Amino acid sequence: MSAKAPLISYTSLAILAGVFILGIGVGIGFSSTASFTPENVASREFIDRSAPNPEICVQYGASAIVTETRTFVTFNPFNVYVTQPVMQPGCVLRRNNWAVLEQRDLINNEQVRECKNRMNTFGYTGDLGATPEIQCVYQNDASKNQFLGQPGIGAPPPETKDF
Repeated sequence: MSAKAPLISYTSLAILAGVFILGIGVGIGFSSTASFTPENVASREFIDRSAPNPEICVQYGASAIVTETRTFVTFNPFNVYVTQPVMQPGCVLRRNNWAVLEQRDLINNEQVRECKNRMNTFGYTGDLGATPEIQCVYQNDASKNQFLGQPGIGAPPPETKDF
């Protein structure tokens, strides 16, 4: 009797197992970072693309997620009620780029003076060509960025201090 050769050699089996494992790893990596739907805003690129006037926003400021909520406080009896947040794409301009809004007559000298006096900057939602909602916004550094204190996380880009 002669011994039959195995249908699949050990080398072929090892190659197939390696391809299988590599496929699983690539699949997991792709599915956790891909953001093709509005439900998955896990990437900065998705938020940048969703910002109003994305080219202007990225060049002169930073894209943002704008969250609006309203709070109602009653005193008799004392209760606090909060509405569901409304989230929409927005943009925060760097202080030295307000001319983008001034050139389009979207803000006036009085608004610029008031915002400068408080050391703030402007943020907006909506298309600059239509009727954007522009507000003087304050950068709150009181609690710092808790994400940056974690091991393995790098320092923020230097332009974040220019707002």
